[in-house]
Amino acid sequence: MDTVIGSIDTCNPATGDICRPPNGAVSTVQTSTPPHSTTVNPCDATLGRYLARRLVEIGVTDVFSVPGDFNLTLLDHLIAEPSLKLIGCCNELNAGYAADGYARSRGVGACVVTFTVGGLSVLNAIAGAYSENLPLICIVGGPNSNDYGTSRILHHTIGLPDFSQELRCFQAVTCHQSVINNLEDAHELIDTAISTALKESKPVYISISCNLPAIPLPTFSRHPVPFSLAPKVSNKIGLDAAVEAAAEFLNKAVKPVLVGGPKMRVAKAAGAFVELADASGYGVAVMPSAKGQVPEHHEHFIGTYWGAVSTAFCAEIVESADAYLFAGPIFNDYSSVGYSLLLKKEKAIIVQPDRVTIGNGPAFGCVLMKDFLSGLAKRIKHNNTAYENYHRIFVPEGKPLRENPKEPLRVNVLFQHIQNLLSAETAVLAETGDSWFNCQKLKLPEGCGYEFQMQYGSIGWSVGATLGYAQAIPNKRVIACIGDGSFQVTAQDVSTMIRCGQKTIVFLINNGGYTIEVEIHDGPYNVIKNWNYTAFVEAIHNGEGKCWTAKVRCEEELVKAISTATNEEKESFCFIEVIVHKDDTSKELLEWGSRVSAANSRPPNPQ
Repeated sequence: MDTVIGSIDTCNPATGDICRPPNGAVSTVQTSTPPHSTTVNPCDATLGRYLARRLVEIGVTDVFSVPGDFNLTLLDHLIAEPSLKLIGCCNELNAGYAADGYARSRGVGACVVTFTVGGLSVLNAIAGAYSENLPLICIVGGPNSNDYGTSRILHHTIGLPDFSQELRCFQAVTCHQSVINNLEDAHELIDTAISTALKESKPVYISISCNLPAIPLPTFSRHPVPFSLAPKVSNKIGLDAAVEAAAEFLNKAVKPVLVGGPKMRVAKAAGAFVELADASGYGVAVMPSAKGQVPEHHEHFIGTYWGAVSTAFCAEIVESADAYLFAGPIFNDYSSVGYSLLLKKEKAIIVQPDRVTIGNGPAFGCVLMKDFLSGLAKRIKHNNTAYENYHRIFVPEGKPLRENPKEPLRVNVLFQHIQNLLSAETAVLAETGDSWFNCQKLKLPEGCGYEFQMQYGSIGWSVGATLGYAQAIPNKRVIACIGDGSFQVTAQDVSTMIRCGQKTIVFLINNGGYTIEVEIHDGPYNVIKNWNYTAFVEAIHNGEGKCWTAKVRCEEELVKAISTATNEEKESFCFIEVIVHKDDTSKELLEWGSRVSAANSRPPNPQ
């Protein structure tokens, strides 16, 4: 039986729960009964309205945009869709980041920009979404259809008669590209692009000629049939063989462990992973970029496995295990702490979204992760040795040293107070930098969301992503931890957060520079011009909307600011600038930075 993707009668734009999976996992496939086909009002039977209806069907009720002369007519028709809200952003990069954040919560996101100057500006955000396996619809208003195939030179291009530069750039960072410069096959090109994004869980590119969105066409005169995608299935023989081999491998181990990785999201396998954890009794860890995908209240959870910068006692248990199953891992130079993980291939079962490799072999293709993990849960023997070892050596983390009255605030004290803010009604977004490491140590209550961008690691990502994530899930209060250097890259769209009435709390950590870069390789370029950040946000606020700011230098001021943000100003956008010493970093960043620096500075291999 096929499954229907976000059909009209399953989407209720009045709530924040459209196609929204738990805890930020991407999931857009849902079973549904297709609605009865109804005729569209003739004035609404246009390409622009068709695209709008398709977006609403898959769960997109907010589109992030920057207007430009090539997309203005298209924006008119998107605005005309009652269930779709257009969120105007300050720049295209943030519009792309917002669509990224929206996709993390809702399962799919969308942005609309103008030709080339907008497209190349949003490209960096689309590349980040590609690296994180997020389905994102990037829509570009393109040239007039009559200009294709001519030798005309157009504005917003690099001045050559060939204006395909934008398309060629997007080919590297999207899984499908549709250029719509005639109406006859427009519906097919739109449907193919959107369905490909959902199937592949990657961004797609749709370019629409600026003179086409408003033209009525009989093709668009009826409500479209809901998307229907045949679900992927495992090869039954391969699945059975993989489960048998893995069960034999793990059942003879003395102290095996499970480690969840980021690709569990695209495989939609977090539930199956927990099922296996319940059945096996193994100690359960997550890789840093999978934080939030596995419930941390699980009785056998042992923390984040990140090599030398793992949470306390986790690495010792994982690396001393005689067998480990990694579900959806990404081993890059950052997640491996400069390629310094103490893991052995012959001890590992590596489970990717559609492939299982056991030790040095064998490998089984066409085996879906969620099917494999569920099948293995039924064959595994209960063994809690690794967790018992963890429980035996575990020593609870101490609290930071008490600060003297009015003593300058320390970062570890700040995050102790952020920990106390977390609940099922909150979500944490961590910016690239020391917030990566400090937020990893936060203990997430059941239902608390968590997101950060580790594979791509683009500084400034969190401002736009916070906008998109908060817009997608208004029933949670987002807590964003952002460094001053990253904030300066994308600060403008705080304006959009206030305009949209979001109640996010931003902790702006002001330590005077790019601290993560300092710990990898220091230099004068890592020192930035200090801003009066609260005054900056107040200037953006300009008396319109609900916004509250505070500047804190000591614990007493922090406690007062958090109390105000969670009580009198709980319905406001709250911006708390936290001033700390430039060398106040987590011990994990110090260790990680030195190891990544060593990996970056390896000499060339002998020729």
